[in-house]
Amino acid sequence: MSDITPDPSVGPVAGEDSPAPPGAGGPLFPPAPPSDGSQTESSPASEPASDELSDVAAEGAEGPTELEMALAERDEWRDRAQRIAAEYENFRRRTATQRADDIDRATGRLVEALLPVLDACEAAFVQHPAEVEPLFNLMLSELKKLGLESMNLYEQPFDPHLADAVAHEQGEGEPVVSEVLRSGYTWNGKVLRTAMVKVRG
Repeated sequence: MSDITPDPSVGPVAGEDSPAPPGAGGPLFPPAPPSDGSQTESSPASEPASDELSDVAAEGAEGPTELEMALAERDEWRDRAQRIAAEYENFRRRTATQRADDIDRATGRLVEALLPVLDACEAAFVQHPAEVEPLFNLMLSELKKLGLESMNLYEQPFDPHLADAVAHEQGEGEPVVSEVLRSGYTWNGKVLRTAMVKVRG
């Protein structure tokens, strides 16, 4: 029986198992990840949460919101309005007080200028009371409405703040006014002109 050498160019003989080429039974290693760098997509539920956190972080980094800025601006304008209202009220009161003082001083100067006329009427009243009394009383009543008052010092204790003693007579006790030589007047509670009197005691 002769040896038969198989011809390598001839395929495997039927009935004989030929060795399987490498890789024919499946891959020896798992497939490599894609070379473009893409990763497995995350679940849809996780995307809104991450977006919300990003928005909150962005708002915190940006600073105060529009509502906070509007409230701050409102408070600023309210403070300005209150300050302006207070300043206007103080100005109004100050102006009213100054106007009243100006009117009072002007009227006082007018009345003071009329005092010589009152002195003349008073002297005429002593000589001719029936003829002068109506005019003299009318002038006093009208000036009294404006704040003029005649001081009644007769037989009253002498007060150097209200009268000037131009004459003196002997008497007992504290000095009192024995005669009024010229009437004194007050204007709105203040001495406008002191009286000239004769003092006893």
